[in-house]
Amino acid sequence: MIFVGIDVAKDKHDCFIPNSDDEVLFDVFTISNSIDGFSELYEKISSVAEDFSKVKVGLEATGHYSYNILGYVLNKGLTTYVINPLHTNLFRKGQSLRKTKTDRIDAHCIALMLLIDSSLEPYSLTSYHNEELKSLTRCRFTKVQERAKYKTSVYSPRKRLLP
Repeated sequence: MIFVGIDVAKDKHDCFIPNSDDEVLFDVFTISNSIDGFSELYEKISSVAEDFSKVKVGLEATGHYSYNILGYVLNKGLTTYVINPLHTNLFRKGQSLRKTKTDRIDAHCIALMLLIDSSLEPYSLTSYHNEELKSLTRCRFTKVQERAKYKTSVYSPRKRLLP
């Protein structure tokens, strides 16, 4: 089994790829948050994996920063796990007494979580629809707030200018 831990950020992603025999296939490397970076990651995965059903990809749920890479990995047919950052943080703290937190360490922890934690569930279309509904709900909430501001500005009495 091959595990891919991805720490998601705005402009770049740090990735770490070990296998189930605790052998490091690719030490932590950085890819850009673009189609070129995603293709580079996919090439590295396909160079070490003959069967994609034996590949687990894990990444932190970082909102809209993770949507592009998540969509790419899912379209390639890889089993993907979206992990709560709080879960990752607690796991990292449980592994070491040191208080170091870097993107490289997080990528390593995510891959290790995929190896150890059997309670993780793969990302599914239901999860996708839930994310879309959350996004629409946030958008509606913002629009309602904007409408309230406009109503207040239209109906409020204007201050008179003193001579």
